[in-house]
Amino acid sequence: MDIPPRYNATQTRIVCKLRKALYGLKQSPCTWFGRFTKAMKNDGFRQSSSNHTLFLKHHKGNVTALIIYIDNMIITGNDKYEISHIQDYLATEFDMKNLGGLKYFLGIKVARSQQSLVLCQRKYALDLLTETGILDCKPVDTLIVQNHHLFEYPDQVPTNKERYQRLVGRLIYLSHTRPDIAYAVKVVSQFMHSPSEDHINTVLRILRYLKSAPVK
Repeated sequence: MDIPPRYNATQTRIVCKLRKALYGLKQSPCTWFGRFTKAMKNDGFRQSSSNHTLFLKHHKGNVTALIIYIDNMIITGNDKYEISHIQDYLATEFDMKNLGGLKYFLGIKVARSQQSLVLCQRKYALDLLTETGILDCKPVDTLIVQNHHLFEYPDQVPTNKERYQRLVGRLIYLSHTRPDIAYAVKVVSQFMHSPSEDHINTVLRILRYLKSAPVK
């Protein structure tokens, strides 16, 4: 460890005692990402303005893309040399491990063939049912009641706001590979700021639908 800034040592042979690792501090994600961003820009990558976790590099008509989530990343593109180069470069900058071809990333399973690439979140959906305790629930065939009357009412019965937001957020992420639930998720996401018992019951109905069709 280095001596903290503006600390003047009056004695020799003193040391700093590490009380807490940076990894466990609130500012660690920002510090880590800043360090990673600097390394990527030094190698000629450009940070996307629409998604700051996406880095792109164009070279002679080829494109190399890297996206990172905390300390997990995907590298892809049509420049094999650049992909190999960035892997070697990052290995000199950080302690890294190459897990090979993409198979599973952030709850999304990836299956590939010579003709196609298939994304599936079946495990993610089943994990969601397990965590909410309704894996053994009775499934339903429809996502939402026809001609529903989901609105905000002055006399509505409130529900746990944090739980509601967490469940809807996970359903939003699931809808990336499940367009069949997109409309119902859009409806319940309109009440994130003030959910009621009717709203949470609709969310649970979506989960019961997932029980009948964990894969689409």
